[in-house]
Amino acid sequence: MSGNGEGRCCDLCFGKCCRFIITSGFAALFLWLALRTSKPTCSIQEFYVPILNKTDHSTITRNNHSIFFDLKLDNEMKEKGVYYDNISLTFFNGPNTSLPIANYTVPGFYQGHGKKARQKLVVEAHGLPWEAAFNNVSNGPMSIFRVGLSTKVRFKIVFWFTKRHNLVVGANVEVNESGKKVKKKGIKLKSGSPECGCRLGLSLFSIVLVALL
Repeated sequence: MSGNGEGRCCDLCFGKCCRFIITSGFAALFLWLALRTSKPTCSIQEFYVPILNKTDHSTITRNNHSIFFDLKLDNEMKEKGVYYDNISLTFFNGPNTSLPIANYTVPGFYQGHGKKARQKLVVEAHGLPWEAAFNNVSNGPMSIFRVGLSTKVRFKIVFWFTKRHNLVVGANVEVNESGKKVKKKGIKLKSGSPECGCRLGLSLFSIVLVALL
């Protein structure tokens, strides 16, 4: 009898331990999902360089060294907000990032969860060989610009903010003879760095799970 009692006691303890481990595992999974973050999606929706518009021969256009662009920032997270530090935009002549031609700073701001922000801006370009660029779109297929974006972001989870994470992305923008970007759709600014938020959440989940086991 005593042996059967001890067996039932062991089975009961084993069942409780299994339930505890399973419950704790799900709790760790939900915690990981709650803390997991993804960086905003940045894209150039519109890009126009008036001086490269070969159909407009007006003096004003021929002397206009401005670049008009529409920057879109998309926070795809449904439960977390994003706070941007000042956003630095740098424009280059071609894919060579050693030749900056313009800079622009967007003041920092907070973006709610699931929100999109558009910044329709204009910047004055300097040091660009406009004649060569104009010849590229007139005689060749296109002229190429490079747009780089850098900032730091913090993620708002419930009532608190995470530490700052670097956001450094960029993309080439091809411009045709109308002075506008070739691609009809927005051009996503990309980075080769992996998502820090996913690494952080996965690491935390792994640590908790190992500790439980």
